[in-house]
Amino acid sequence: MRAVVCNSFTGPGDLRLGEIDEPKPAADEILIDVHAASVSFMDQLLVSGLYQMRPRTPFVPGTEASGVVVAVGDKVTRFAAGDRVACSSWTGSYAERMTAKESKSVLLPDSLTFETAATVLHNYGTAYYALVERAQAKRGETVFITGAAGGVGLAAVDLGRHLGLRVIAGIGADDKAALVRRYGASDVINYRSEDLRDRIKSITGGDGIDVGFDNVGGMIFEQMARLMAWGGRLMPIGFTGGDIPQVPMNLPLLKNYSIVGVFAGAWAEKFSVEAARMNDTLVQLLADDKICPHIDRILPLEEIGDAMRAIANRTVQGRIVLKIR
Repeated sequence: MRAVVCNSFTGPGDLRLGEIDEPKPAADEILIDVHAASVSFMDQLLVSGLYQMRPRTPFVPGTEASGVVVAVGDKVTRFAAGDRVACSSWTGSYAERMTAKESKSVLLPDSLTFETAATVLHNYGTAYYALVERAQAKRGETVFITGAAGGVGLAAVDLGRHLGLRVIAGIGADDKAALVRRYGASDVINYRSEDLRDRIKSITGGDGIDVGFDNVGGMIFEQMARLMAWGGRLMPIGFTGGDIPQVPMNLPLLKNYSIVGVFAGAWAEKFSVEAARMNDTLVQLLADDKICPHIDRILPLEEIGDAMRAIANRTVQGRIVLKIR
């Protein structure tokens, strides 16, 4: 079968499209005919050797997909051949067929396209786990989201709107402002051209932010640490800026706010039942038009290198989807 293969951690330019053996599902896995797969910043980091885990090479990248079940393992009870599903996995989705854990897969209603369904579990799963499970955000609270036009960031804006939060979107380029406003941001800050401290204080009347949802890291996170409200929750989601921040611990002490780690993938491994329940919730929200993933473009599998370079260059809003069937 056709698949994108990563032979070394040297970046998107060295990915190759080739023929590999079809995978076989383990007892708790399903085998899927992949119709669509999304491309994430994590995928780009993984093939570049910059993510916190390194699969054994060669491997097929890709963390999220949708398609049709063709076979199931002996212990699988929720799925059968012919079911339409979305799934997540650490690797494997940039191929004509992939395996996925039963606990990391979800049934799709016929009303959802494969392209849209391939963009939900990673983006919205991270946003949901952060805002609902970790921050326990309450209606009316103020959330500041960095990298707000990217895949996870835009999902957080969309979900924050649905949850009744006041959403402040942080972006790095003015051409992304219209999209985040359309998705529910009441205020937008370009932290590359505006003073973040002054703007947050002005928007919140000096109260600060209740929930900090940071995808960027570095100096942005360090500034957010000084802009939290009393009893707030500051969440490191990722470090797309490349620098892991350090925070003087007198800051959370003085305002009784919490720094709350968010690693949705690890949580889903440890608490598979809860993660499966969350996936069901997300698909229901999608089917009911309560959330609306944004697809930047749809590309063939052969253009995976271009897709990853676009993500690395910050020219993608929402998600790129690979159409495989």
